[in-house]
Amino acid sequence: MSKTQDRPSKTPPPLSIPGRPGGFGGQRRGAPVVKPKNFRETIRRLWHYFGNERKMLSIVFSFILLSSALSLLSPFLIGKAVDAISLETQVDFNFLEIMVLILIAAFILDAVLTFLQGWIMAGVSQRIVKRLRNALFKKLQKLPVAFFDKRTHGELMSRLSNDIDNVSSTISQSTTQLMSGVIVIGGSFIMMLILSPILTVASLVTVPLVFLLTKTIAKRTSVLFKDQQIQLGKLNGQIEETISGIEVVKAFNHEEKVIDEFEEVNQKLREVGLKAQIWSGFLMPIMNVINNLGFAIVAVTGGFLAVENMITVGAIASFITYSRQFVRPLNDLAQIFNMLQSGVAGAERVFEILDEQEEPEDLQDAVVLDKPKGHVVFENVSFGYRGDVPIIKNVSFESDIGSSTALVGPTGAGKTTIVNLLTRFYDVTEGGILLDGRDIREYTRDSLRSCFGFVLQDTYLFSGTIKENIKYGKPDARDEEVINAAKMANADAFIKRLPGQYETILSENGGNLSQGQRQLIAIARVILAKPAVLILDEATSSIDTRTELHIQEALLSLMEGRTSFIIAHRLNTIRDADRIMVIENGKIVEQGSHGELMDTQGRYYHMFFNQFKNVEIAAD
Repeated sequence: MSKTQDRPSKTPPPLSIPGRPGGFGGQRRGAPVVKPKNFRETIRRLWHYFGNERKMLSIVFSFILLSSALSLLSPFLIGKAVDAISLETQVDFNFLEIMVLILIAAFILDAVLTFLQGWIMAGVSQRIVKRLRNALFKKLQKLPVAFFDKRTHGELMSRLSNDIDNVSSTISQSTTQLMSGVIVIGGSFIMMLILSPILTVASLVTVPLVFLLTKTIAKRTSVLFKDQQIQLGKLNGQIEETISGIEVVKAFNHEEKVIDEFEEVNQKLREVGLKAQIWSGFLMPIMNVINNLGFAIVAVTGGFLAVENMITVGAIASFITYSRQFVRPLNDLAQIFNMLQSGVAGAERVFEILDEQEEPEDLQDAVVLDKPKGHVVFENVSFGYRGDVPIIKNVSFESDIGSSTALVGPTGAGKTTIVNLLTRFYDVTEGGILLDGRDIREYTRDSLRSCFGFVLQDTYLFSGTIKENIKYGKPDARDEEVINAAKMANADAFIKRLPGQYETILSENGGNLSQGQRQLIAIARVILAKPAVLILDEATSSIDTRTELHIQEALLSLMEGRTSFIIAHRLNTIRDADRIMVIENGKIVEQGSHGELMDTQGRYYHMFFNQFKNVEIAAD
């Protein structure tokens, strides 16, 4: 069953603090947090990607300092304005007007600084993420095929998208919010002490309650949210599996069964999701009650102090605002730190790919393979994907220029591995492979691979026009060449029946064409490239018998004068090969022409007889 890892759903609106637009936000409370293995080292490596952006960060930091100072100044000015309104003496309107004007200017400047801060950090984060994503994508192009054999496509796509998006969010939001939060909390506490140490002690009474509440609910919701993600993964996996196999579902009349299975998983997801949302929903209402209790304690205590002339009413008003700025962000800092951890964990996952070993560099004296002829020699070649499990064992053969060599044998015998070694998708463990008299490792890898043309069993087409896909191996080809190649591949007829003909836009992997049509385009692509060595891996496996006859004629014409390697299970397609090699357990157990192998009545003879005996019986 296909499994999908899903990210938590979008978080609710972040909390805000007085005097600060936006406030602190991030992950959903209680949602599971992915923690980095080496926080400090990952931060150090990520810092190198900032480069020239460090100057912009210093500007942003100065904006944060100034904006935070304005946030701390505003409550103090409000207190002074309140004190200017006295019932016992005449109101000082001039002083009050000055305070109001200063407050308005402070609020406007704070808003401008916050906007500039967000605008600059958005640019910084996107430029850094662009460099990081470019580095990761370039790295993927340089990694050996063995790396992709061990990783799922979905995992690699997740690192290119989700993990890097986490890094972007961390850079643009978490870092600035963390800095401003620490400054505001520290500044608020200092101002509270300056205004009244007694009220400061009174306001701290509720802080332990807040931490206790947060810890209790977070402990419960983290389990529920984790379970929710597990159920969501199961649900998405079932959806993906059902949609991908919808034809099989309908063919076996399993619609009702898959509906019942979906409803069962969906019900479990609803139940755990409901519990998670209810528990997480408890947090803010109870926190508001605790915060209001704290404000009440401050107000009552302040009232007594005011009666004793130990503090002014304006100072009490300022103190209440500072206490709000002090208490509420304390909870959000934990969430911001979780966001920071998730972002650093995402960067760590990206760096894991960047640290992977690339394909070996070309030798210093490597030569460019110019005008390849196609003479191939395997000399005692052995290879295993794992060192302790050999796949190819002491294989030796020679393919002359322009000859055709067919590889047949059971699945897993090593046929495709031989081709992968020839193209240097993997390097041999023992022995050597010669092309035109020189070990293939002595050629530059790019020039070596440019001499091969591939038609694989699993055809892949890129999004774009049919013409662009055919020109993939020869981008500078003229339209006439493209059409001639399509005609040789017997693809021109069906292409001209399409509304856009050669300009028809293909969906992902040519999803709007049949498998046979995709195979024809892939063959046309190789025909146009005119490589020195052809590799045909079940090239006609998805084509009907009538079309296959035309394709065989085209391939015979194409293979003329070129060295060809043909991997086939349908033995009637390789009768005309110059040499047929039977591969079993990584060894060549038989080789010769079709006639020679049939005369010897060995492995190939029995394979051929077993494959076509039903046809012969029907013919009799």
